[in-house]
Amino acid sequence: MNLRYTRNLFLRAFCIVYLSAFLSFYIQIPGLYGDNGVLPAKSVLEFSKHKTLSAKIHYQPTLLWLAPYLGLDTSYALDVLALLGAFLAFTGLVSQRFCTIPLFAALWSLYFSLFQVGQTFVSASFDELLLEAGFLAILVAPLLPGGRKGTKGSPNDFITFWMVRWFLFRYLLTTGLTKFNSGCPKWWSLTAFDHHFETMPLPSPLSWYSHHIPQWYLRLVQVYANLCEIFLPFLFFIPIRSVRITGFVFQLFLQICIVLTGNYDYLSLLIVTLTLSLLDDQFFYGRKKSISKWSVVGNIVNVLLHAAVFYGIVHLYSMKINGTQIDTNIAFTKSQFDNILSQGLTYTVHLGLVSLAGTILYALSHVVFDNSGSGNKLIGVISTLICAFAAVILFMASTVPLASLHPASNSTMQPNVRTVYNRLHKIHALNQYGLFPKMTGVDGRPEIILEGADNVEGPWKEYNFLYKPGNVNHSMPFVAPYAPKLDWYMYWAAYSTYDKNPWLLSMAHRILTGKQEVLVLLDHHHLPFPQKPPKFVRATLYKYKYTSWNQKSSSAWWIREKVREYFPALSKDSPMLIDFLKARNLLPTAPKQAINPIWKQSLDTIRYVTNHLEATLLFWSVLSAGLAIICTSGSGSSSSKK
Repeated sequence: MNLRYTRNLFLRAFCIVYLSAFLSFYIQIPGLYGDNGVLPAKSVLEFSKHKTLSAKIHYQPTLLWLAPYLGLDTSYALDVLALLGAFLAFTGLVSQRFCTIPLFAALWSLYFSLFQVGQTFVSASFDELLLEAGFLAILVAPLLPGGRKGTKGSPNDFITFWMVRWFLFRYLLTTGLTKFNSGCPKWWSLTAFDHHFETMPLPSPLSWYSHHIPQWYLRLVQVYANLCEIFLPFLFFIPIRSVRITGFVFQLFLQICIVLTGNYDYLSLLIVTLTLSLLDDQFFYGRKKSISKWSVVGNIVNVLLHAAVFYGIVHLYSMKINGTQIDTNIAFTKSQFDNILSQGLTYTVHLGLVSLAGTILYALSHVVFDNSGSGNKLIGVISTLICAFAAVILFMASTVPLASLHPASNSTMQPNVRTVYNRLHKIHALNQYGLFPKMTGVDGRPEIILEGADNVEGPWKEYNFLYKPGNVNHSMPFVAPYAPKLDWYMYWAAYSTYDKNPWLLSMAHRILTGKQEVLVLLDHHHLPFPQKPPKFVRATLYKYKYTSWNQKSSSAWWIREKVREYFPALSKDSPMLIDFLKARNLLPTAPKQAINPIWKQSLDTIRYVTNHLEATLLFWSVLSAGLAIICTSGSGSSSSKK
């Protein structure tokens, strides 16, 4: 089995994920982390009382500490790191020769540095998911660019791709199990998708239509999601090619549906990239050969395995045909689920260990019995053993978050294994996941609406955002893989109170003082106060619901109902507001450090150009340019060969 082309494709696809992440970060730096931003990054670094560079890095490991040595302040240094990350990701995309360990180590270090000052806006699991996957990408990448020799790739690819599959398996399984483990009645009654498309953080234009799909069909959607997240991932480790390809198709279809019906940043793009580990080179350029008996046996086993899984799903979900629809109900109880989970997690770890051992032996056999005469077998064996050792360490440590899904398995975890996990978790090379364990907003999605006025008595005018619901007559755009942090966290803040989300009052203060860096993150083309800022800002909590199918003849996509005041009317000089922000070091301050004029002029020029492009348009423009370069260089090389 050859993995060289698949590995190269995986790495270039990962560069697209990084490109999206860095550009998303860069676009929002002034409004989120700049000196006038909602959560200034320099306030994180100013808390440090350490004097030496090494002590500062130990306190907060980020490359931003080098800013003074380069003639930069924190805000401009953030621009440099984000732009450098986007540039490196772009080079990896356009040329396979750059997709090496140094490149991916640099990309990971740059994003980790940005993550360290991201504060609230990186508290979702997406950023941790990218860091853990990016750490694995370092292990997958070759040390040096591949030449004409070694076209079969490295035996280490078998081990590193297994690690990627195990990571994908662990993420999907955890995401699926936590929904049932939480005891949420909507997941247990198969009615979660009755509310999912209405209550997701950032709906897409197709979310309204998906919400009005018949209920029996939405139940099947949840069954399919459970199938892809809980049951099918176990087949990732079956050493039969056709089984893994089938798994890839199921996961790809799920992610396409997610992209069409919701905006989840670069999550789906990252998951699809990880699923490439299920494929091999023959999938992309395999020539038709005579069908061997082993491929026939593999196809038969593939059909039998998936038939067995579907048979089990039919019984577990009591699926019955009822006229023109299919009725579904969960046939197992919570106590039965708990018993299976307590024992199944242990068996899952054993399954992973056996699969990893087999993969390591398979990789070693390729080195030992390689008769091509290329390379030194001793060096190959040592290299494979080092890779295997790293895989074993990561595997054992990754069992900690998996075992934590149930108290029984969690109590058996060895302290030394937990210690290794804790150390790797500090750099987010291993993390705990569990996306949306409970269905929220079942009686209507809460939305915070910011309003401004020149008089405390009104009239009050609303501020709209670019990507989240506000105006009931506006449909939501397609955003992914761009990650609009402010819109995303406005959704989660609506389930809490303003005192637990200090950045909200910080944003209100920036609106009151007319900070353009923050206003540009809102719907700045339709600001209620375009000339000068309002004298007062307040927030009101509403509950939004989709209009019914019959009401869609009107222009409204939403209906809303006022719930309560979220925070009271505030002025820019309000003592309550000033004291609140001062206590949290969130008041905007003037730059204390002089900026190198060359740096300043260059970075300001880039910022000026990018500010004239809408965020998603900027990403797709850069990506299109990269793909055009690939096509041009590919056709050029083809013509030169001719």
